[in-house]
Amino acid sequence: MDETNRSSDGAPFILLGLSTSPGQLRPLFALFLVLYIAGVMGNGLIVAAIRASPALHSPMYFLLAHLSFTDLCFTSVTVPKMLANLLAHDRSISRAGCLTQMYFFFALGVTDSYLLAAMAYDRYMAIRHPLYYVVRMSRAVCTGLVAAAWIVSHTHSLLHILLMAHLSFCASRSVPHFFCDHQPLLRLACSDTRHIQLLIFTEGAAVVVTPFLLILASYGAIAVAVLRLPSASGRIRAVSTCSSHLAVVGLFYGTIIAVYFQPTARYEAERGHVATVMYTVVTPMLNPVIYSLRNRDVQGALRSLFTGRRISVEPT
Repeated sequence: MDETNRSSDGAPFILLGLSTSPGQLRPLFALFLVLYIAGVMGNGLIVAAIRASPALHSPMYFLLAHLSFTDLCFTSVTVPKMLANLLAHDRSISRAGCLTQMYFFFALGVTDSYLLAAMAYDRYMAIRHPLYYVVRMSRAVCTGLVAAAWIVSHTHSLLHILLMAHLSFCASRSVPHFFCDHQPLLRLACSDTRHIQLLIFTEGAAVVVTPFLLILASYGAIAVAVLRLPSASGRIRAVSTCSSHLAVVGLFYGTIIAVYFQPTARYEAERGHVATVMYTVVTPMLNPVIYSLRNRDVQGALRSLFTGRRISVEPT
């Protein structure tokens, strides 16, 4: 068994992708190419508009720019390789390449999670405590929140990758997925994976479930404040905005929890594919639309970005 492990550990993995049917490969390539371009352009434009417009240098847009940049990188870790594999005969990926992809995927995914929580907290402070907003959401505080998100996410990812690097794979090297992910790889391992699964259910819960609960608590408090608004049109507009935010947040966290917080033995590749596409491709594409492209300030900044007209900050 030891000789088998040593001889197979250096062999590459084969990413089977979303489908092995030849008739589905080109339609899938076209679909995900469009989704990827839309996500990259949407998030890239948000980052460029916020950086270029002095009117968008508030805490909310500071956090939004970091979320868009993270989303752009998050999709780029997995989707380009998936697109290449849909047209290529060789779908292999080296062990080092697999672990590298997994490292950045987890790091960026957890960063996304914490930034969504930070943005929910920002809205909570702006609506429930407007008099303290400038102090509690100063540039130093926002920078600290972003820095903490990156530090925690990379620490989390490094811990998982160090454990995954010590696994032995003596079964088939065919991964029923479009990128290197925990659950499909753990199914191929012939060494003990209980410590990794325990880590997912404990430390993993802290970086996924905790931000999700903070977001729900923040929006719950916001909902109470919204219901007290004297204007019916204001309540309707606020409810519409909050519900669209919560819909995307629910899709992001719900699919992540469905994929990772289950025993490896119960993991099903087909269901895993659908859920994974939702949080790796769909939600990063929707975030620019939900959080910013419906915003008049961002629309004005985008127009000025294309026309070259600079938006000045109105004096208070």
